Formats: sequence, C-alpha cells, structure tokens
Amino acid sequence: MKPILLIDFGSTYTKVTAVDADAGKLLGSAASYTTVETDVNEGLANAVALLEKQTGKLEYEERYACSSAAGGLRMIASGLVPELTAEAAKCASLGAGAKVIKTYSFELNEDDIEEILAEKPDIFLLVGGTDGGNKACIINNAKALAAAGGNFPIVIAGNRNAARECERILAGRQVYVCENVMPKFGVLNIEPTQQCIRDIFLGRIVQAKGLTKASELISGIMMPTPSAFLAAMKLLADGTKTESGIGELIAVDVGGATTDIYSIASGMPEHPGTILKGLPEPYVKRTVEGDIGMRYSIHGIVEAAGIDAIALTSGIAPERVNELVDYLGSHTDTLPTTPELEALDAALASHAIHTAVTRHAGRLEETYTMMGLAYAQTGKNLKGVNRIVVTGGSLIHTRNTGRIASFALYDQNDPMSLKPQKAEFLVDRKYILAAMGLLSEHYPEIALKIMKEELEKDGTAE
Repeated sequence: MKPILLIDFGSTYTKVTAVDADAGKLLGSAASYTTVETDVNEGLANAVALLEKQTGKLEYEERYACSSAAGGLRMIASGLVPELTAEAAKCASLGAGAKVIKTYSFELNEDDIEEILAEKPDIFLLVGGTDGGNKACIINNAKALAAAGGNFPIVIAGNRNAARECERILAGRQVYVCENVMPKFGVLNIEPTQQCIRDIFLGRIVQAKGLTKASELISGIMMPTPSAFLAAMKLLADGTKTESGIGELIAVDVGGATTDIYSIASGMPEHPGTILKGLPEPYVKRTVEGDIGMRYSIHGIVEAAGIDAIALTSGIAPERVNELVDYLGSHTDTLPTTPELEALDAALASHAIHTAVTRHAGRLEETYTMMGLAYAQTGKNLKGVNRIVVTGGSLIHTRNTGRIASFALYDQNDPMSLKPQKAEFLVDRKYILAAMGLLSEHYPEIALKIMKEELEKDGTAE
C-alpha cells in the first residue's frame, strides 16, 4: 500500500481524502471546520482523526494540498476596453483559480484607486493594449498604482512595448512581468499569466492565509482550490494517454458564498453560418458568481430569480420565504433540518444553478446581413454537452439532486440561451474532486480511475 493524503483547506471546512496509489482506489474522506482564526493545523488534525475512523492509522508517504481558506485568492484586474483586454484579464484570473472581485476598463481615476485600496486585493492584474498597440492606458494605470501605494503584488500582462516601462514605474513594488494576455486582436494568451498567479499563491498567499506551518507538512504543490477542481474536470473530460475521459462536460459547485461553473467544451456554433462575436472562448472555462450563494449571498439568488419564483419552486408563501431568507442570511451556519428548510434550500439551489449556468453559457441573437436574417453567437455553445458534474452541500446532501441539477438545462422560456438540452448528472457525494485535481499532478491515471468509480450517476434529464 502507498497511502497519499490530499488536503483542501476550505473557508469553512478542511476536507481530507486518502488514496492508495498502489491499488488505485479511494480509502476514505472526511471534513472538519477550518480553524483559520487560530491555527489551520487544528482543523487539519481534527479532519485526519475523523478520516482515521474509516481508514485506520496510516503513515502517509506523500501529502498534497490546495486552499481557498479565508476567501481564497482575491484579485482585481484592469484593462483597456471591457470587451477585449479587460475580459481577457478576467479569463486569465478565473482560470488560475482566483476570485475576481472587480475589473476596471480604460484609465484608472482617483475613485477607482480608493476602491482598490479599500478592497485590499491579494493580486492586481494590469493589462491593456495589443502588442504594438495602445500604450497610454496601461502606463497611466501603472503610474496611478505607483502613486497610490499598497502592498499587493502586481502582474503586468499587457502591451509588451509598455511592459518594461510599467515595471520601472512600479519600482519598489512586488512586480511580475508576463506575456500579453491578448497579443493580437481577438487572440488569447492566458496560460503564462495563470502560471504566474499560481506561483504568487505559492510564495505569498500561503503565508498570508496562515498556512505556513501546514505547508511544512506538504510533500509538494499547493494551489488554489479552484485550480485543483479545474484540473480534475479537464482530466475527467479529456483522459490521459492511456485511458479516455468521458468527453465534454459542465461542472457546478454551489457554495455558501459563490456558485462556480466550469465547462470543458469547445463551445463552437451548432450551425456553420452562425457568426461569432467577442473574444474566442477558452476550451477550459471557469466563471464565479459572487452574488449567488446558499448563505452569504442568499439574497443574490432571490434578486436574480425573484421571490415569486423561489416561492413557486419551494411551495412556501412569498412572505415566509422572505422571513426565512433573512434568517439564513444572518445565520449562515444553519442547516436544513426541517421539511420547510429542506424545500427552501432545494429551491434556492435550483435557482442558483439556473442563474449561474445561464450566465456561463453563451447566447444567440438575431442579426441582419446582406444575405438576410442570420444569428450571432456570444460565448460558448453548450447545447450539445450531455454530462454535468455537481457538488456542494445543497446538492450532495439531498435525495433530490437530479431535480435540482436539472435547472442547469435549456429553458424554453429563454430560447436564445445555449445551455445543455439534456444531460446525465454525476454527483460528487464524497467531496473528492479538488483532491483528485491535486492527485492528477503526479498520478493522473489513478485520479481518473477514482473519479470514474466514485462519481455517482443520478439519472438523465431533458
């Protein structure tokens, strides 16, 4: 036996997973409250003790960890125009596992700088201009950041003809220069920036979040939890050189504060004559809906769906829904222990998924050309994706997972949305997906095998 411990330091729970690398199987998983206010090792020790009740005492040969503790990796990005470099910056940030709390376009002003300093981001991503294109905007923004101060690292990933000047302007700050995220009009180059963001996480964020002691116990990598999750989804979809994956997929992670959506799909138009608008969509895409969550962002679900829709889905009167939502928003540790709360949680999760997947998926719009009526596609076409992976407490601790998850599917009331038309649902009942992303860095075949065995099928809906 070759036992490996995989650790996910979450904002609320520390989750641990044990696997046997020799046998290629899952040994057990457990979770305990994350003790980030004191010492994260306490929460880790508690989780491992619970795990040992399943596995017995193990001497782990390797340990790998990821973290989203204390809010994860908070990033602000600025670019030139919203539809181009600012959007490219957002793609790079989200794909690296960061939570983008704000994006700015054009030149930063005094009010913008005040907001940035108040937010205290973990990283600032400074982009703007294609190579050889506009230099004035990114140089202005570098000067504004230099004058403002602050102790957050700054990643420069804009016009290469301005990058070194920006670096000189920001002398004395922690600055990293990467390749341009959009070197040519409509061409994305986000991988170098994503790797830089991960490297900063390893060197700075681990210490800032109080994980230094824990990192001494880790054999190798630490990364943001969303990066690990994304790695698992890409492996599950694409497979390895020796074993095939399951094909294009969408993953839904409904949390207390955010709802994260992942798609591993080309997203190309269904019909050859459809016109593509905007930046090309990445094959591997992640979006984070910061206003959609089951507790901390519960009011965002109601605002997006409407109180009447929540009442109809839950079977609870609108006045009572309002009362319960206010209570849950201020008592975020409340679990659905009554039939009424179970019904409300199911409705909230359903509409959280509906809103988040709708925002993630692309859309069609009618347009007129010299040849007559045509269609333009913005974003990814996910209509043909027929597998949806779901996780999060509201989905895995219920008997109604399939019905809740079906809100990710195409809605006839929104005919221009490019959401999946039908899908098989795969449920992460044991919270292992981030762990499998960690494992995939060194043992991809084993991680793929375990995911195929452990993800629970929950029917097909359309």
